[in-house]
Amino acid sequence: MAKKWYIVHVYSGFEEKVKKALEERINTYPHPEKFGEVLIPTEQVVELVKGKRKTSARKFYPGYLLIKMELNDETWHLVKTTAKITGFLGGRKPAPVPNIEAKRVIDRMEFGSKKPQPKFFYDIGDEVKIIDGPFTGFNGVVEKVDHEHGKLKVLVSIFGRFTPVGLEFVQISKK
Repeated sequence: MAKKWYIVHVYSGFEEKVKKALEERINTYPHPEKFGEVLIPTEQVVELVKGKRKTSARKFYPGYLLIKMELNDETWHLVKTTAKITGFLGGRKPAPVPNIEAKRVIDRMEFGSKKPQPKFFYDIGDEVKIIDGPFTGFNGVVEKVDHEHGKLKVLVSIFGRFTPVGLEFVQISKK
């Protein structure tokens, strides 16, 4: 029987502890070869903290783990009875995640580690406050968004006239 990907619901905020506990249980299980990877879907994000760029991990599906495993009554029971796991997505007879969907999540995790994503996304018309650069403290309105390069154009009122200012996502915060 081939291993397939399954989604497990866990207490939000306990993903790391649950992953560690599950991996320990798998290692003591008589047939650990029935299990593959246990993943917490995360991506790298960039934010500005005290004037410095900081990269951190953000869970893009908080409260969920992905597990590659052969599903049978024993393996289902081992996973389900792990502390802080509320169950499989799909209940008693969960359907495996299609390989294309699992690959999409894994690719997003790998892509995020190569090119960190901004912590927040902005849309045209959003009111923002500039928190870094020569216009720190100014308020403005987003005029143009370039998600690919992590930049945007913000209209800032300077001496009573609106002036477009080019900024990076980390230089602003939502108002």
